[in-house]
Amino acid sequence: MELFYSKDIEGGICHLDQDESGHCIKVLRHRSGDVINVIDGNGNMLRCRITDDNPRSAQAQVIETEACFGSHPYHLTMAVCPTKNNERFEWFAEKACEIGFDSLVPVIGDHSERKVLKTQRIEKILISATKQSLKAAVPQIAEPVSVKDFIRDQASREGTLKLIAYCFENEEFPRRSIKQVLQASEAHEITILIGPEGDFSTEEAELALSSGFIPVHLGESRLRTETAALSSVAAVYFRFL
Repeated sequence: MELFYSKDIEGGICHLDQDESGHCIKVLRHRSGDVINVIDGNGNMLRCRITDDNPRSAQAQVIETEACFGSHPYHLTMAVCPTKNNERFEWFAEKACEIGFDSLVPVIGDHSERKVLKTQRIEKILISATKQSLKAAVPQIAEPVSVKDFIRDQASREGTLKLIAYCFENEEFPRRSIKQVLQASEAHEITILIGPEGDFSTEEAELALSSGFIPVHLGESRLRTETAALSSVAAVYFRFL
C-alpha cells in the first residue's frame, strides 16, 4: 500500500507538498483520476482522487476517511536522553515509530554528553517511518528539556504508568522487570524515562522516585541508550499484542 502524507487538508481537498507531489507524480507516475491514500498525521487515512497532477503541488479530492488507521491501544511517551552519536538517536526514533509509540521527548540529563538536539530532521524521519509501517498517526517530537524539568512536569499526571530505567541499585526502591510491571498494570497511558550513556545522576533518580516513577530493569545485559529505549517500546507493544 502506498501512503502519502499531508498536513494541508481543507474543504475536502488534500494538498501535497513539493516532496510528496514529486514522489506521487514523477516517481510513481500517478495522474488525475487516480485514487491514492493520504495520511494526515493525526490518525486518519484518506482515500483521495487526484484532481491536479502538478508534480510540485498535486491536489486530490477526499473520497472517504478511515479513522485510527494503524493505531495501537495505548499511548506511549518516550523520554530519552540524546546519544553522543546523533545517528543512534535517529535510528531509535525510526525503529520505535515502526513498532508503535506516540510522543518522543529528548531529555538532557546531568551526565548527558549531548546537550543540544535539532528536532527537524527527526520529524522527517518519523513521517517516513509512519508511512512505511502503515500508520496514520505521526509521533510527536518535543523540544529538548532537562530530565528534572520533565520529571516535575510528570509528577501531577494521574493515571499514567511512569517508569524509569537506570543501572544502579537502590535498596529502598528495588528495580523490577519492565515486563512484570507492565503486566501488573492496567494503565494504557505510559511514560518511560531512559537515561544517557553515563546513566541518571542520583539526584535525578531520587526526584523521579519521589514523583511516582517506578524503577525498572531491562534484563541482565548492559544496553546502550538507544537499545534500552527501543527494548522498552517493544515491551509495551507486546504487552498489548
